[in-house]
Amino acid sequence: MSEVRAALLIAAEAHLARRPWSAVRMGEVAASAGVSRQTLYNEFGSKEGLARALARQAADGYLAGIERALARSAADPRERLRAAADWTVAAARPGTLLRSLLTGCWGDPLPAPRPARTTATAPAQRRAVAALDGAAPRTDPRELARECECVLRLALSRVVAPPVVGGAGAGRRRGRVTGPSPRAGGR
Repeated sequence: MSEVRAALLIAAEAHLARRPWSAVRMGEVAASAGVSRQTLYNEFGSKEGLARALARQAADGYLAGIERALARSAADPRERLRAAADWTVAAARPGTLLRSLLTGCWGDPLPAPRPARTTATAPAQRRAVAALDGAAPRTDPRELARECECVLRLALSRVVAPPVVGGAGAGRRRGRVTGPSPRAGGR
């Protein structure tokens, strides 16, 4: 990535952190990056192009975080799932672009992206999936798929509606996805 492109993305993120996307002005982003407005348009084509680049950067950062979480976790697929879910909940804080990407709630920070022109999987996503598959011990694939879906749904539900501080589960560390206690259910 060119230094100019990187500076423009950093400047756009800074503006986006302070106000909604509709209020972000291309001239202000360019000035913050120390380049002309024309340079910004040459680099991204339009405000929509800048939005797509920000979304791609957020998605790539998220997938890189998933890769790191999987690499640091044990070979047990359940521990790897927990690490991926923990990363998802921690990274998708309210008001972040990643939260919008994961939940589909696009009012702010960015408008909903147009459908992709390709169905190709991003290289980082392929590496993250391969990392999850590569270290999994032999287990029933249908059971593992069900567990993956449950953990993903749980993590995304915590992104959409985080637990109320002091409410149910207040004794657990905020942001960590955990299963039922071994003593749950009256055992």
